[in-house]
Amino acid sequence: MYKYIIKRLALLLPVLIGVSFIVFTIMYFTPGDPAQIILGENATEEALANLREEMGLNDSFFVQYSRFIINAVQGDFGRSYQSNRVVFDEIFSRFPATLQLAGIGVLLSVLIGIPVGVISATKQYSFFDNTTMVFALIGVSMPNFWQGLMLIMLFSVWLGILPSGGYGDWTYFILPAITLGTSSAGSIARMTRSSMLEVIRQDYIRTARAKGVLEKNVVYKHALKNALIPIITVVGLQFGYLLGGAVLTETVFSWPGIGRLLVDSIKQKDTPMVQGLVVFIAVTFSIVNLCIDILYSYVDPRIKSQYK
Repeated sequence: MYKYIIKRLALLLPVLIGVSFIVFTIMYFTPGDPAQIILGENATEEALANLREEMGLNDSFFVQYSRFIINAVQGDFGRSYQSNRVVFDEIFSRFPATLQLAGIGVLLSVLIGIPVGVISATKQYSFFDNTTMVFALIGVSMPNFWQGLMLIMLFSVWLGILPSGGYGDWTYFILPAITLGTSSAGSIARMTRSSMLEVIRQDYIRTARAKGVLEKNVVYKHALKNALIPIITVVGLQFGYLLGGAVLTETVFSWPGIGRLLVDSIKQKDTPMVQGLVVFIAVTFSIVNLCIDILYSYVDPRIKSQYK
């Protein structure tokens, strides 16, 4: 297991290099002048030229990228063009808000998706199954930003009972958490149903029923436990996506997380912040995937033998 974890962490390095190169290339060729953004529209040409030289913006693409890699290896991703704060100080100040929202969103999706998927599988082709799968498909297909706007229009504009955006007490979490949770719940419900249908047709399930085991024990103790692997995968991927900052949802609800920070940084061509955010999101997603793989071995002990 330890060798497997070390191997996975080692493979993270080329992934980060590849991601950083792609993002740096996109930001480099994106129109916009960072010096102009920093000094403002009224800055003189002389001041702009001096700042470009000081920041190394006149250097070639490969010189700038090499300098970025050398500094990044030392843990220095620079300072934000906008706030002049150290990049990772800014990221870590925003990450708790994203973590809270992601945790609530995933919890909501699990509490809805798994029970719905289990019941739909045990009552296949029933009215409940058909109805919930239609809603699950709608939840998966519906764009988050559109759903968020509709919720704001209904509960904030028309009814006036919930805040339309911002960060505060528990009421501020409701609309963005529902927006994220319902979409993820649809994916989890569909995967749970599919996985359960495959498991409940197995011989050992029929044997358990023939031995007189209570149906609820057959479903939740035998079937669900053996159907968890793909469900855990979906839940983990959804959690990794949300931890990376649900970009559009955070933007719609003015949520002060890393997703909104990424959007604002791209608009302002804040290259150091965009680079830092993308690397941070890539590391976070990779760690979540690693945790999922480790969790597999506790759900199904047979998987431990593959970690070599």
